Amino acid sequence: MTQGRSELAELGLVVKRVQWHHHRELDRRLTAIGGSLAQWDALRQIERNPGASMHRLAELTFQSDQSFGALANRLVDRGFIERLPGPGRAQRHALTEHGRQLLRHGEQEHLQVLAASFAPLSPSEREVLLELLSRVGGLTYAKPSGLESGPAPPMVRRQDGAL
Repeated sequence: MTQGRSELAELGLVVKRVQWHHHRELDRRLTAIGGSLAQWDALRQIERNPGASMHRLAELTFQSDQSFGALANRLVDRGFIERLPGPGRAQRHALTEHGRQLLRHGEQEHLQVLAASFAPLSPSEREVLLELLSRVGGLTYAKPSGLESGPAPPMVRRQDGAL
């Protein structure tokens, strides 16, 4: 293996490990308050995308249609979401008050996990990291004026339609 490939492999592994750490820690914290990372992410996407189809919600949560359908059933059973009639045979989903509570608590936990993870970086270093990773992923973002720290702005699809 050449030195360049080794560096690329290590870089890819480091990115994956950081994401794994975020997921594990957030899932641990969400489990302590009665939820899971998968549930919280689904609630987040349902809230952000009112009226979205099951297929779209599956895409947004990086799940198959079947997996998201099973997750949605569990969310209904736990009282986190309700199903509403949509166009034709489609069903739409909305958060219940119980679901909004888990979402709010999860958002606080999420920000704490990210703040702890990125604490070693200065605000300008975090900005550079965001720009570099966005470029690697082919993503662009619009930085809100005056934003020096905090959550990353929403990502925008590339011109070819990919996220």
